Amino acid sequence: MIDEAFILGIVRFVIGIGILSYASFTDIKTRRAPNILWIIMAGTGGILLLIQYITIGFENIFYLVFIPILIALVYVFFQMRMIFGGADAKAIMALAILLPFWPSLGELPLWKSYLPFSWVIFANAIVLFLFIPLSLLLFNVSKRDVQFPHSLLGYKMSIEKARQKFVWPLERIKDGERKFSYMPKQFDIEEELKEFEQASISEIWVTPKIPFMIPLLAGFIASFLVGDLLFQFIQLLF
Repeated sequence: MIDEAFILGIVRFVIGIGILSYASFTDIKTRRAPNILWIIMAGTGGILLLIQYITIGFENIFYLVFIPILIALVYVFFQMRMIFGGADAKAIMALAILLPFWPSLGELPLWKSYLPFSWVIFANAIVLFLFIPLSLLLFNVSKRDVQFPHSLLGYKMSIEKARQKFVWPLERIKDGERKFSYMPKQFDIEEELKEFEQASISEIWVTPKIPFMIPLLAGFIASFLVGDLLFQFIQLLF
């Protein structure tokens, strides 16, 4: 007997991991991801929802209600610059349509919760993204460049290399002094780099423009295999 729920889960996994993998590749290379990817993901998600409704139905209508809620929430996050990349926001919105329900893949995912699956993917991506500061700290310790909070957010780089890389300065010149700056004054950093050169500064702290698409892909895979990382962590604590 064909297990429709299992097949739908596999199809959604293949579509999601295929599109997110390609988007991660293009994001690393160019810091862009084609809009057509999210149109395909959202469109396919809508078709799969229709197929699911016809074949096996929906166990919990609440998960469908959460689709516009997550889309609106991500839009607000993007406007508040809590999500910097437009592609990242569109990816999460498309995932809300593709995966509102928990997949039925036998024993997987291991740790389930009551939250909609698309939210779990988003939450897992954020949890995994938080490991980046620890990685940066270990890297800086190995180079004996430890300065807080700089060491948790970036690393030292020459002005010349900074022009060739996808980075933002963690410093700025203010009143003739070097000051820590979490966010750049503008996303075109050329003027800021010129200010450092005029002050005879050849090396500065920078933070890499790490595409959120990468932890989003990792969060996607973790959600299918492991489940809700944050919910499990909270359970272990309390």
